[in-house]
Amino acid sequence: MAEGFLMEVCVDSVESAINAERGGAGRLELCSSLLEGGITPSIGLLQVVKQYVRIPVYTMIRPRGGDFLYTDREVEVMRKDIELVRSHGADGLVLGALTEDGRVDAELCMELLAVSRPLPVTFHRAFDMVHDPVVTLETLVSLGFERVLTSGCDCSALEGLPLIKRLVEQAKGRITIMPGGGITERNLQRILEGSGVLEFHCSARSSKDSAMKFRNSCVNMGASLTAPEYGLKVADVSKVRSLNAIAKNTL
Repeated sequence: MAEGFLMEVCVDSVESAINAERGGAGRLELCSSLLEGGITPSIGLLQVVKQYVRIPVYTMIRPRGGDFLYTDREVEVMRKDIELVRSHGADGLVLGALTEDGRVDAELCMELLAVSRPLPVTFHRAFDMVHDPVVTLETLVSLGFERVLTSGCDCSALEGLPLIKRLVEQAKGRITIMPGGGITERNLQRILEGSGVLEFHCSARSSKDSAMKFRNSCVNMGASLTAPEYGLKVADVSKVRSLNAIAKNTL
């Protein structure tokens, strides 16, 4: 970890988790299906990752892709997932929920935070879909979230940089603002220097070809708009190291 900055890497495999730690990540956000923005990982994935890494592992609690307006049954799943990942070694949690009019579902979040205690909790990028980010930040502070992950309510953290800077100023240390979304070696220094943040979030992934020799190109296991059947995305040690070096040199 670069002194003064903490790099969180989002991962959805054991290989990516190991690579992220090896490259200098200070914390992992563990998910499944990063193609969908990350959903709750399996207990098996959490347990094996915890066997191989020493840095903190924050586990995503998100029952499906799509919006952040949840049904009562989906909330039941979220509660049960929190209980399970807590009992299997998660060091923290990442979650969020909204109302139909684009505000934080404070009642539900309060309930989920109660189930999560004593683990620290990050409010994820549901923040980027809210009606009023300034009001939302105050709600998250009052609820007791440790940090908020945000692209500044824009398509990437670079485009959202002006809002990220304003949120850091508004937070005044009461909650950590962590930029994420499209962070690469090309824009990290500008984001760090322009925002005043102390943490950042990235995937640092590269494409990796499948080891399969026999391939049936006529069949796809998912919908038409999915990752290539014989291609993998894995956290890249060299990319993580490069981002870490940039952060260190930004001090």
